[in-house]
Amino acid sequence: MIAGKNVLAFVMAGGEGSRLHPLTAERSKPSVPFNGKHRIVDFVLSNLVNSEIYSVYLLVQYKSQSLIEHVRKSWVMTPFLPHQFITVVPPQMHHGAAWFQGTADAVCQNIHLINLVKPDLVAVFGADHVYRMDVRQMVQHHVDTQAHVSVAALPVPVSQCDQFGIIRTNSDTRITAFEEKPRTADSMPGRPGFTLASMGNYIFSTDVLLDALNEAHSKGENDFGKHILPRLTKTHKVVAYDFATNKVPGVQEYEEAGYWRDVGTIDAYFAANFDTIGERPRFRMTNPQWPIYASPDQVEAAQIIDGQLRNSSIGAGCVLRGARINGALLRREVVVEEDAEITESIIMDRTVIGRGAKVRRAIIDQNNIVRPGDRIGFDPARDRERGFHVSEQGIVVVGRGQLR
Repeated sequence: MIAGKNVLAFVMAGGEGSRLHPLTAERSKPSVPFNGKHRIVDFVLSNLVNSEIYSVYLLVQYKSQSLIEHVRKSWVMTPFLPHQFITVVPPQMHHGAAWFQGTADAVCQNIHLINLVKPDLVAVFGADHVYRMDVRQMVQHHVDTQAHVSVAALPVPVSQCDQFGIIRTNSDTRITAFEEKPRTADSMPGRPGFTLASMGNYIFSTDVLLDALNEAHSKGENDFGKHILPRLTKTHKVVAYDFATNKVPGVQEYEEAGYWRDVGTIDAYFAANFDTIGERPRFRMTNPQWPIYASPDQVEAAQIIDGQLRNSSIGAGCVLRGARINGALLRREVVVEEDAEITESIIMDRTVIGRGAKVRRAIIDQNNIVRPGDRIGFDPARDRERGFHVSEQGIVVVGRGQLR
């Protein structure tokens, strides 16, 4: 019970993540690895569990097998309490032989689960953002304002308005208009150059959600941002919850206040990973008072035989032999041979960096073998010729198992 209410959560984990290709060539966006041993989905699940929301349905769709396996191994709730579960739900085809057609359709196909649990409130959260959030505070705000729907919101540059649902509010935070990914947007009063955006996290009063889903289905509509929320702002009390007011225990003074990142592109994903390392990171992954849970390590500790290591994160099972590593994140069981150099790069699980190889500003996905003397990240044209993806900011991405 939160603020006297039973809360059921739906996590929208079906994202295809086309802008993260090739990291999403064989996995969904929420399943993409992050930092040393996490997946992107771990952030929303940790926030919900830390907020004492234990009834969670994870709605999956595209290339979901690795995500299903991760949840099965890492997110097992007690089987003895019926309202404590994290359950993966693929498309059920209740309305015909079709996958989820949008965020609202995904929940609409699972109305029977809402009727089964009979919650007072339903949280609908995205699965592809990096942040900490005490959802209880948003629920309390929903109750205190007597809202029918609450939308978590934060300012973003006007230049990015086409990536978000954009909100207009009156003086008491009631949303008067909601427009999904408009081409232009007005600045917020008193904050030129910024506009108020939805984080994709919603709290619904259950009866309002059920009515809205049934109406949308009858009209052939399928999306919260495009269809349901714009209509509800005209008929119901829809309020904005200011994410900047959310306070999470254990956050250090040097961390960025209200840290939240949409890691939907290679460049944004790359930058967010590096926000987590250093003596005073913008986002500290280790916070005992608000942990971001991850899959358990079953491998031995890292072994650093020799070499130079600076401002880097080294995962369990890694073996470093006489390498030079500067500003890098190595996930689990990475082997780096003598005289190899890694600079500002993310090296994922079970990858081998051969003797004398050099990797700079790159993401090397799982199960790759970078041959001795190879160079990646020094010649964009050559990297493209080899079939590697090169981002707008010059980050080279080697796909899973692409080098063998």
